[in-house]
Formats: sequence, structure tokens, C-alpha cells
Amino acid sequence: RRFQLHRKKDISGISGVGVVAEGVEWTNGRVTVCWLGTYAIVSSADNIHIIEAVHGHHGASTVEWLDKDE
Repeated sequence: RRFQLHRKKDISGISGVGVVAEGVEWTNGRVTVCWLGTYAIVSSADNIHIIEAVHGHHGASTVEWLDKDE
């Protein structure tokens, strides 16, 4: 299922605010994230909780699901 990472506050001063990344959660729970903007990279993690812990910045960024959980 697809998701976007919404950033309310740019702690690092690099990614900006608004939708800063798009991603996919695969059926095995792993996720792939494509960062948008000038410093665009693609990364992966074992699960969405890792993305939230590393990139959530204590609530400054949130994962918004675009597809229903099946």
C-alpha cells in the first residue's frame, strides 16, 4: 500500500515541509521510500515503524496512508 510522508516542521532544514517523500509498504511489511526534492534518494527499511522513528522527528512528520490496509 502507498503512503506519503508529510512534514509539518523541517528540523534539518533540508527536506522542506509538506509532502517530502512517497513510499510503498510491501506485502512482507518492508517499505521503500522515495524522497522528493533536491536531495532525492530511495531508501528501504524493514517496516514502517523504523521510518516513523528515524524520520518522524517526534511528531514533526507523519505517515499518511493513501490505500486502505488490506
